[in-house]
Amino acid sequence: MNFPTKGTRLTPAHRAVDFKWKDYCPVVFRNLREMFKLDTADYMISISGSDALRELSSPGKSGSMFFLSQDDRFMIKTLRKSEVQVLLRMLRDYYRHVHTYDNTLVTKFFGLHRVKPSSGQKFRFVVMGNMFCTELRIHQRFDLKGSSLGRSTDKVKIDENTTLKDLDLNYSFYLEPSWRDALLKQIEIDSEFLKNQGIMDYSLLLGFHYRARQSLLRGGSLPESILQDNKLAVLSEQDAMEDDSAYNYREGLVLVQRGSNQDGKVAVGPHIRGSRLRSSSACYEEVDLLLPGTARLQIQLGVNMPARAEKEEKQEDGGKSLCQVYDVVLYIGIIDILQEYSMRKKVEHAYKSVKYNPLSISVVEPRSYSERFLNFIHTVFPENAPNQ
Repeated sequence: MNFPTKGTRLTPAHRAVDFKWKDYCPVVFRNLREMFKLDTADYMISISGSDALRELSSPGKSGSMFFLSQDDRFMIKTLRKSEVQVLLRMLRDYYRHVHTYDNTLVTKFFGLHRVKPSSGQKFRFVVMGNMFCTELRIHQRFDLKGSSLGRSTDKVKIDENTTLKDLDLNYSFYLEPSWRDALLKQIEIDSEFLKNQGIMDYSLLLGFHYRARQSLLRGGSLPESILQDNKLAVLSEQDAMEDDSAYNYREGLVLVQRGSNQDGKVAVGPHIRGSRLRSSSACYEEVDLLLPGTARLQIQLGVNMPARAEKEEKQEDGGKSLCQVYDVVLYIGIIDILQEYSMRKKVEHAYKSVKYNPLSISVVEPRSYSERFLNFIHTVFPENAPNQ
């Protein structure tokens, strides 16, 4: 499917199509694109050029349609009129928020448009950054809300493109302590913003790339030998390129000190904005993530974040659970931020509270939603034990 551009110059796929195009708040969205260092011409070519968009299956119950641009940079989602109204209402505060917090994890909005064919129903859509636009393969992805009712994918055939939910999550992710603190603090700030906007039912979208399985253990805790004080190996750029010891890490993750000579070797993802992360392993200097034989990636909050993942698997015979430990690269963002706690949602909450445990349902007022969401996210990224 292609979205036509404004005006009379049409691509071959659009010449026989007459339509009306509307840009909502064009000045604000142009400023947002500039803030995210996104060229407007490239943006329009990506979403409305001659290359068709790729339709994705909808991961939710909203009825929205989802598309990916051919260059994977943009996610396009059709919106209900009520969602458009919510975005327009909060747009000024949203602009302030993303301008103030460079490392915000909330969805990056680049444009809000409406198309009405001469014969057909008009549709509205928002263009967002695709947080999984990376050179690395995303092996698993989770949509996490902190609620339990209906939050599993038991009846779905699961592959690596399946978006799993809260009850499917059997991982804990261990980050360098300073990175964990920064991540949880930013999620708290973003959740506070959404609470003040009267928004609920948002999710933490988490995807990760497996680098290597380090160990298989019976019991529960991560051994000190694996976490190494939760510090990844840090090599100088010269060591990483020349020292044979670098090849000892070919299956794992290595941090490389960011050198002063930036010659374009670092792979920077799209829409990257904000500060680089510093590592205690490198005396709190800025670092990049080296994947030997793959790439050197710029690490920022929620983007290209190396971590240790502990996966617990219960045994069918009731014995002690197995614990698998992996090196992973994390991609994290807060999505679905256009649902108000409207009268319809209040009625839904009242109905479900009678039928189910009120603590298990997703639809709750924004303050309660934020508290529950934050409490759950803390369990996803647990603090490292002192002996680790």
